[in-house]
Amino acid sequence: MLTAQAMIAADLVFADRATELVAAGTDGPHAVTAAYQGFREALLTAGGYFAERAADLDDLRDRAVARLLGLPMPGLPDPGHPYVLVADDLAPADTAELDPARVLALVTVRGGPTSHTAILAKALGLPAVVGCPGAAGLQDGRTVLVLAADGAVHPDPVPEAVRHAAERQRARREAAARSSGPGRTADGHPVALLVNLGAAHELTAAAAADSEGVGLFRTEFLYLDRAEAPGAAEQTAAYRAVFEAFAGRRVTVRTLDAGADKPLPFATAADEENPALGVRGLRTATRDPQLLETQLAAIAAAARGSGADVRVMAPMVSLPAEAAAFAGRVRAHGLALAGAMVEVPAAALRADRLAEVCDFLSIGTNDLAQYAFAADRTLGALAELLDPWQPALLDRAAAAAGGAAAHGVRVGVCGEAAADPDLALVLVGLGVTGLSAAPSCLPEVRAALAGHTLADCRRLAGLARSAPDAATARERVRGSLRTAGG
Repeated sequence: MLTAQAMIAADLVFADRATELVAAGTDGPHAVTAAYQGFREALLTAGGYFAERAADLDDLRDRAVARLLGLPMPGLPDPGHPYVLVADDLAPADTAELDPARVLALVTVRGGPTSHTAILAKALGLPAVVGCPGAAGLQDGRTVLVLAADGAVHPDPVPEAVRHAAERQRARREAAARSSGPGRTADGHPVALLVNLGAAHELTAAAAADSEGVGLFRTEFLYLDRAEAPGAAEQTAAYRAVFEAFAGRRVTVRTLDAGADKPLPFATAADEENPALGVRGLRTATRDPQLLETQLAAIAAAARGSGADVRVMAPMVSLPAEAAAFAGRVRAHGLALAGAMVEVPAAALRADRLAEVCDFLSIGTNDLAQYAFAADRTLGALAELLDPWQPALLDRAAAAAGGAAAHGVRVGVCGEAAADPDLALVLVGLGVTGLSAAPSCLPEVRAALAGHTLADCRRLAGLARSAPDAATARERVRGSLRTAGG
């Protein structure tokens, strides 16, 4: 991320625009500010993933202006003691400098689940609540309780609440430190624990994690920020590095998920009025079949001799016929296992039909929530609807798991829901057979499973699904766990 920012700062387009403004009589700091503002507005207009990159430009602008004025570079505060950092938003350069020994937690007013702030905070293992509008009212010196799992910040908490949160965190960390090996419930029911992987720099940590492999290998990193698709040779080399690092373990590759908040000039149309409901994911293969064919050929070439158990799944599958056609193309390239993502309600409700033609299914809770509630997943104002504890979302997950089980097909969850130890118990109770999350999240999930039987998980799932809303579902389950000492 920092390398990409450095490349933006060195981009001649910015320099040329600033030079033009200076030649017309504008002073340097204002010329730089205006040059960045034009590109910032373009990103905001694009929306989604690109809109969240506007903060990156703001940081570059501020650093350039500071250099021109001879002022210190913008940076993090250092009060001389551990603290909770509250900010409007953070740039990657700032987030990367966070020291977990000094910064106890991070709270930002802006940002979304795909923002650099959220991604880097998770990589650092730093509790973070991103997109918290009320954070703007917090004052320096005030005591706050940050519950990252709940996405909540409580100002001036009572001592009992702080003590309970600390004890619960300590107990979980101790249990996580003792846990290892394959995921299993207390009565031996197997639950595959896997990692999510979305960039080359994540590979070392992901491969070192105590997991059964990769449950979601996002391949978009090869396609983003370029004018044309990567060739077969480049893709093969990138995939082979991952497969060889996971030799002896499974790697589930998601084919290109372009469109919506990840528009690509060579794969998506610029004139779609509603990209989230447009030609994205597997649908891009209808516009450019060769894009998918090249990727499947590269995956197959990289898999040969790698020693990894390679599986391939398609994003944004809506119809059983789409799943069947995709599975046929996967197998035509010599790849044995083909699956489908369950991200739209239609796929969840017809999961039994998908399971007839697929070897496995994987639930993407982020997009499934977006489409189930008609709520943009990048819009902080709709965070309540996108809460993975929403009972209606759990109903869709249960439908998918039940439909897959009817045909003996395994179904995993690779969305943010899989990273929450308490929600992981609920998902297993719904019939989910695998959980894929960030490597740092797996120990606590493994420990939670080891402390509860499959019957416990099913009971908790019932509590959550019968709740009227997400907050009640979360509290019912956690209240039950507290009563039981879990």
